[in-house]
Amino acid sequence: MKVDQKGHTTIVKDTQGDVNSFIEKVTRDHNSFKSQNLILDITHDKNVTLKDIKLFSELSKTHKKGKKSFVIVADGIDFNAVPTKLIVVPSLQEAKDIIEMEEIERDLGF
Repeated sequence: MKVDQKGHTTIVKDTQGDVNSFIEKVTRDHNSFKSQNLILDITHDKNVTLKDIKLFSELSKTHKKGKKSFVIVADGIDFNAVPTKLIVVPSLQEAKDIIEMEEIERDLGF
């Protein structure tokens, strides 16, 4: 797991390719990320399935209660099948763009 903090956003990258252990680590360390917008990059794991993505639902819900963004970067999945409660994008740049838009929405009171 590699953690990179830039401004108001923390990017956590899975370096092992094991979604289950990655979720455990991020959940365990969540207190250190809870005041930041969070990008979880799981593109290293080429075998990620929609079922794996859905495992992030509870963590996403917890993180969003703090009025912060939670975005997953994944590759090779059907983005149309992802539950609406989760934000999943194919690239790191798109994740940053989503966070920027959500920050603007929060500043405007939406």
